[in-house]
Amino acid sequence: MPPQAPAPDGHAPAPAPGGGDRARHRPVVTELRLSAFAVHRATVLPLGPVTLLRGPSGSGKSSALRAYEVLAGLGAGAGLAEVLPDAADLVPERARPDAQGRRGFRIGCTVEGPAGPVHLDVAVQAEPRLRIVGERLSSRGRTLLTTALRDPGRSTVQAEWHTAGSTPVTRAPLPDDLLGTALLPLRVAGKTKGQLEVLAAAEQAVVGLRSVFACDPRPAGMRAPVPVGEGRLRRDCRNLAEVLHRTATECPRRHARLAAMAGAGCQGPVTALGLREPTEGTVQAVLERGARAATPLGRLGEGELRYLALALVLLTGPGVLAVDPLAEVPEAMRALTVLADGLDRGLDARQLRELLALAASICANGHLRLVGTVGEDRGDPTGAGWAPGVTVVDLGRDRT
Repeated sequence: MPPQAPAPDGHAPAPAPGGGDRARHRPVVTELRLSAFAVHRATVLPLGPVTLLRGPSGSGKSSALRAYEVLAGLGAGAGLAEVLPDAADLVPERARPDAQGRRGFRIGCTVEGPAGPVHLDVAVQAEPRLRIVGERLSSRGRTLLTTALRDPGRSTVQAEWHTAGSTPVTRAPLPDDLLGTALLPLRVAGKTKGQLEVLAAAEQAVVGLRSVFACDPRPAGMRAPVPVGEGRLRRDCRNLAEVLHRTATECPRRHARLAAMAGAGCQGPVTALGLREPTEGTVQAVLERGARAATPLGRLGEGELRYLALALVLLTGPGVLAVDPLAEVPEAMRALTVLADGLDRGLDARQLRELLALAASICANGHLRLVGTVGEDRGDPTGAGWAPGVTVVDLGRDRT
């Protein structure tokens, strides 16, 4: 769970003394660059604590989140084939192969943190063979790492990184299926000022990128009772009841706040979120209705279930969400980014308004960030410029 529980009145907790300074020192992705990726060309997307990508079907909302996931997976040290099983589908349709039949795409990001703005740009060859053919890590106008494919017959790229000292640049081969930036902490000694600069930038980029939870609630899987397990919420939220069982036990104030969210976004009165055990070892969640009969979550509409699942994601954190925790990074330096494609799918204006207000309050302390997509026809549900702290990027107009 995130370290600070909501206040008993259900509002976001006041920042601890110095909390704003700590938030500024958490590495976070503040810009996504899609130079040539799927439908995007020269697209630059600013990212705030809560960002909504808005636009018509086909404008590239989902592919922007896909690019973020790719960078996050590479930053976590995953191999290219694991991160990009669909690489050929992400090459821009108008990209023509060169004389050697090579096609690919280019993506990048900016990660803000203690080292200042750090820029990472990656060129991926999708055909005829999947590989990273170029990478550039830079900060404060200085190039800290570059890689380039010198010999197509080898499974390596030639890397150069800034070291200063008696040897200004270090050169070495790196694997062409792994992000060089993620490998630098294992290759750089950190003895000279230049090496320390490279390490600080690489570590900031990796920490800012890799802590991601891609959320796609699927109501059809949330209706039946589920076995009681470790209580880590899955991407499709099908084990919603199991996680509610955990929050009721471990985080009663957060559980109560979730019940308040249910009351604001579900039909009829809601006095509490209850739990039943239909059979030994299984759990079923219900909406308590006071004097009225409780409603099992399985009887709720799809929009209500998606709304509850998204509220649960926002109110919990890495200890509950099924993400790889950054055990080696102090908690005060971590910020988890939730990616929610189709955030508004099935939600009415009231539910979206409640979720955005919750997101704005939760994300204000810097521990959590949200990047979601909404449809072109989704207007401002608050009537007051969306919600305070929400950045809206219209891909139909603001993409480049």
